[in-house]
Amino acid sequence: MSVDKNTVAKIARLARIRVDEKQQEELTGELNQILGWIEQLSELDTDGVEPMTSVVEMTQPLREDVVNDGYYVDRVTKNAPQSAHGFFAVPKVVE
Repeated sequence: MSVDKNTVAKIARLARIRVDEKQQEELTGELNQILGWIEQLSELDTDGVEPMTSVVEMTQPLREDVVNDGYYVDRVTKNAPQSAHGFFAVPKVVE
């Protein structure tokens, strides 16, 4: 796959990025180089290779899933303009 100057301009427009003519030429080369590296990866034989999330085999330490208030409600609501019963109090918006 190859990227041309028109494709770079379209990508820039879709991303809402202003790219002038000179930058479009540079980006065309860079994107083609990146796509070339990706094509090289497709040449690798990955049959029988298990997907992995880390280079080190490990399991996540899990904790018991318990709902709590964090045990510091007073510190959280201390700087609020108004609070009531451990919650932030806000003015009524809808009548």
